[in-house]
Amino acid sequence: MRVLLTANASYVPPRGGATRSNLLWLEHIAAASPPGEIACQVVAAALPDSAAKREQMARESQNWETAGNVAGARRWRRGGILVYEAAERSGQAALLRRQVHELQPDWVLVSSEDLGHVLLREAQHSAPGRVVYLAHTPQFFPFGPASWNPDTHATELVRRAAGVVAIGRHTAAYIRKHAGCDAAVIHPPIYGGGPFPNLSSFAGGLITMVNPCAVKGISIFLALAGRFPRRGFGVLPGWGTTAADRANLSAHPNIRILPNCPHISEFLARTRALLMPSLWYEGFGLTVMEAMLHGIPVIASDAGGLVEAKMGTPFIAPVCAIERYEPVFDEHALPKPVIEPQDPGPWVEALEALEDRERYGQVSAVSREAATRFVGSLDAGRMLRYLQTLGPGEAAPEPASLASLSAEKRALLLRRIRSRTTAAAEPR
Repeated sequence: MRVLLTANASYVPPRGGATRSNLLWLEHIAAASPPGEIACQVVAAALPDSAAKREQMARESQNWETAGNVAGARRWRRGGILVYEAAERSGQAALLRRQVHELQPDWVLVSSEDLGHVLLREAQHSAPGRVVYLAHTPQFFPFGPASWNPDTHATELVRRAAGVVAIGRHTAAYIRKHAGCDAAVIHPPIYGGGPFPNLSSFAGGLITMVNPCAVKGISIFLALAGRFPRRGFGVLPGWGTTAADRANLSAHPNIRILPNCPHISEFLARTRALLMPSLWYEGFGLTVMEAMLHGIPVIASDAGGLVEAKMGTPFIAPVCAIERYEPVFDEHALPKPVIEPQDPGPWVEALEALEDRERYGQVSAVSREAATRFVGSLDAGRMLRYLQTLGPGEAAPEPASLASLSAEKRALLLRRIRSRTTAAAEPR
């Protein structure tokens, strides 16, 4: 089986849970192919050069080898996987088109990390009936209230895909409700094979958070650090952490900004309890599961798939979830969320409950047991078997052209274009 995966994300090195999950699935598919055959290819975005990128590549140098440049793209090899990095994001769709033509894949997997749904459109155009949509991040979906870029045509392309894969039951229900199609639930086997040492520590460690930023609930974290001045808090900055976030964190003497680490277990070894106060819709909670595997109690919000990831363990705290974003973008080009006032009460109660040694031990044990049971049930081969069962999808419609519109609709569209052009020309 030949598979081509595309996403507007970095794969060399891999960044984020979606990217790592996709690579694991591809590695399993490649392992099932004849020796020496490149059965899996990736068309991805290149991460800008930085000290962090060079450091990560140095750590992962044994996983990658360069395979030369071709037509504006840099090639990398990872076992049976060949990765094409587009030098410019504007050329990624053309690169995808060329690789579809050269590889003639059985399936083109489009990961939801697809700004503007450009790759989804190109995949359906170049490989009609052979597209599978990998639904990781609800904010990148072209449908639903969490979407940053709703798009009715792109939603129709998802509906007509040969298959849709969701990373959890909660996400599958979201897709069914807002896109009107069924999704296969395949949990990514991203956690490794263990062993998973028990890192819980009632007497020591910090109350921590990963990727402190607005959408992940930094406002709740800061409020709790203020409520518990004698407790040590720690954060691991991530893709959403801004300079303003760092300044707010540094203003609290009991908050430590921790350095990046190659393995999450190094961060969890310094953690007494993990906070996941997300305010946006989460597809699943990979970090929740990783912490629980190591016996770390997790206090999570009720945002989307975090409830599913908690597996019925304490504690889940209600939040006022983000419902809209302003047309203002931060230094990471992320839209500014409208944050409603949050009630820290349930979070305070949960932290106070964990001050009791017996209660802490109970939560740690039940969390570790639930996570171990869940991870033990995962199967890296499920994606390959799923693809082997699929039939071709429907032919996807092209967007309506201007010529196909009625005279009234053409006039209305032209008025809107003129209006937007005039507004763009005005001084800001």
